[in-house]
Amino acid sequence: MQNDPRDDEPPVVPAPSPLPTATVDPAVIDAGASTPPDLPEVSSRYIWFMVLAQFGVFMAFITPIAISLAVRLGELAPDNQEYLGYITGAGALWVMLTAPFMGVWSDRTRSRLGRRRPFMIGGTVVGVVSLVVMALAPSVLVLGAGWILAQWGWGTVLGNLQNSTADRLPESQRGKVAGLTGFATQVAPVIGVIATMGLTGDPLLLFLVPGIVGVVFVVLFVTLVREEDSRQLPLERIGFAGVLAKYLYNPRKYPDFSWNWLGRFLFYFGLTLNTTFTAYFFAERLGVSITEVSGIIGILGAVGVLATTAGAIGGGFLSDRLRRRRVFLVIGGAIMATGMVAMALSSDLPVLFAGSLIVSLGIGLFSAVDMALLLDVLPEKQTDAGRFMGITGFATSIPQAAAPFIASGILLIGVTGTAKNYSLLFFIAAALVLLGGLVILRIKSVR
Repeated sequence: MQNDPRDDEPPVVPAPSPLPTATVDPAVIDAGASTPPDLPEVSSRYIWFMVLAQFGVFMAFITPIAISLAVRLGELAPDNQEYLGYITGAGALWVMLTAPFMGVWSDRTRSRLGRRRPFMIGGTVVGVVSLVVMALAPSVLVLGAGWILAQWGWGTVLGNLQNSTADRLPESQRGKVAGLTGFATQVAPVIGVIATMGLTGDPLLLFLVPGIVGVVFVVLFVTLVREEDSRQLPLERIGFAGVLAKYLYNPRKYPDFSWNWLGRFLFYFGLTLNTTFTAYFFAERLGVSITEVSGIIGILGAVGVLATTAGAIGGGFLSDRLRRRRVFLVIGGAIMATGMVAMALSSDLPVLFAGSLIVSLGIGLFSAVDMALLLDVLPEKQTDAGRFMGITGFATSIPQAAAPFIASGILLIGVTGTAKNYSLLFFIAAALVLLGGLVILRIKSVR
């Protein structure tokens, strides 16, 4: 990554897309698609501040899913583990309903700070408030409201960081940056769990310590990475009906985008089934309490950093070098499925650890390369990028909203009393992530 002074200047080709231009085989071009000029390479300064910002958002945002929400729920409703699925599902549902609107709003924002930075600032403020609400929640209902705020606030920050990569990254750097940010976003919750291992007795610190990291890194990006003044950009009035219309698109017009959407949907559905009840699963298999399991998950996560690094960075860099995306996604889905099956069949700590590490490798590989592929096939980058980023968000927010509810039901199949069917849950998750990788093979414009 060379240090290019032009990176700190406004981009040569302003592209209001959440994801950059596509590398398309001239022989196979999606209907209605066009290939705009490529963007100049960004500098290492931009890349590393982007990596740090996304790391911070995920540490603040995902650590509650990994451990903090489970700990607080254990204090408020110790006999109702299934409430965790309802809480996380409600938050994802809210994001699903608001994401396209937030994307369109970002694209159409006209300010001295540009289009993306105002939303990063506002989202961070809402995100911090949400952490305090969850930490001090006197009831499960308030805890759920806090999580909805967290999804909205931190999700808005993350969405506009990704919009920025779309505005700035050329095709030659997408896989590398996707690998680095993919690695960062996967290890951030792990480091968040490690950082909070000794804080389970203090709810405020349990939520705010990861949150402070998020605030610091987002502020660094907002203040040290320039964005073009957007006040001079043209603005078309569309009205409320026009905004609603942007929630939909014609899948036949952009088939490759649609196949990528479906593959991502299946992958994140399986991943959400696998991760929503991680703390409870480990506690049940190892015969320890929910508070004791945080240390075990933290240790496993620390080791899993190596597997995630290999998958995300290795896959991202290789996909750029070999100019191949699809094969890496098929391999990533197969690796994840293998790890999930191993976890489902586990009865002791070594097998649990091995399965979890295999899953980490697959997550890193799939998520990084899929982001690069999404940049390749995203339609209408010059005009409706925020809109299509919001539509892309459905592929993750729908699983995050629906999977926890479905997982809560799956856990009750074939069991009685207080027992939970974690094996069936993990088998279903494995099948979904494997199918998610195979669906990507239907994409024609990217190899």
